Amino acid sequence: MNSAAIIKDALSAGEGVVRMAPCWVPRSFLMPGGRLKLDPRDLYALGAHRGGIDERWYSSTTQAANGPGTPDDEGLSYIALDGQRVLFKEAIETLGDLFLGADVMAEHGGWNILCKFFDNLGPIPHHMHQMDEHAAKVGRKGKPEAYYFPPQFNFTGNNFPHTYMGLEPGTTKDDVRACLERWDQGDNGILYHSKAYMLQPGTGWQVDAGVLHAPGSLVTYEPQVNVDVFGMFQSMVENRPVPWELVVKDVPPEHSRDLDYIIGMLDWDKNVDPEFGKHNKVFPKPVKPAAEMAEEGYSEMWITYGRPWYSAKELTVFPGRSVTITDAAAYGVILTQGRGTMGKLTVETPTLIRFGEMTMDEVFVSAAAAKAGLRIVNTSRDEKLVMLKHFGPGNPHAAPLIQQ
Repeated sequence: MNSAAIIKDALSAGEGVVRMAPCWVPRSFLMPGGRLKLDPRDLYALGAHRGGIDERWYSSTTQAANGPGTPDDEGLSYIALDGQRVLFKEAIETLGDLFLGADVMAEHGGWNILCKFFDNLGPIPHHMHQMDEHAAKVGRKGKPEAYYFPPQFNFTGNNFPHTYMGLEPGTTKDDVRACLERWDQGDNGILYHSKAYMLQPGTGWQVDAGVLHAPGSLVTYEPQVNVDVFGMFQSMVENRPVPWELVVKDVPPEHSRDLDYIIGMLDWDKNVDPEFGKHNKVFPKPVKPAAEMAEEGYSEMWITYGRPWYSAKELTVFPGRSVTITDAAAYGVILTQGRGTMGKLTVETPTLIRFGEMTMDEVFVSAAAAKAGLRIVNTSRDEKLVMLKHFGPGNPHAAPLIQQ
């Protein structure tokens, strides 16, 4: 059977909802936190030289930028049907109208969002993601991103459940330059110029492109623009050196030692904002009045909102209840708790996953199915069914929440 036939059969079998296979991604410069339900025996399934698996990507059409030796499909999700698999990227490129709708394909040209869980034992180095202006110089686009800390995965905070954000007001570009000049002399001291915020499960953050951040050790749900660009600004993390190559991974070669250019990639005003926390921390917002939803047997909260590039919700269906949920756009789903059905598909949250195994905790809901209304049933008498839903740009229901 050719791939187009498999894609159409998957859409038909799920009445517009397709099942996705787990997509695991390693990072060579980080240590996995062990909370993504991947069997501990498989944390280094791709080889120690590739790094531990600390990320799972959802409904992804974006290849991971992990340097030499990266497989062509690393970071790319697969649609799964009866033991057969087809790249979700291929499905969008060939039959995108059936998944996203003709209007979205005409305006955006594809599924322009990447969403993932990342899970680390300790912090990530202080880094930034390029703005459009600088990303364009290496043939990419800028990457804003958002965070949400799902309580179900954060039963422990690991080594450093704090995130450094931006730069302390009063920091100068000369201060940052001095840190970059000390790159090969141990800890370059960039964190002396930043502030750490304790991370709170059940809340989130917005991190715009060009803003420095050193994510902490909570499991993080991360909707973002679908590109894997970054530049490190911290020379050591937990006594492990960060190579200069990760500073300039997405810098034109002629600027690889140009500190003015590298510092110029920062959105300076946003980094030194004296009310950074007030302007960027995100609290859940009910989709409808809480009492109205509770009477119907569920709760749904916006957990990522305020920006045009992406949005996300957390949906909770109470034990033994069913609800029909209507959305205005296609979305990806990952379960965080419970079991039940979504349309015709059975879904359940796994306890432990072996690398390469199929699961029933991830689906993608087409625009047609979302707009028609999807019946979701919690088949447990006692446990909540909880899922996270991520949307790409142009979700009409999220538009009123966009901050100007």
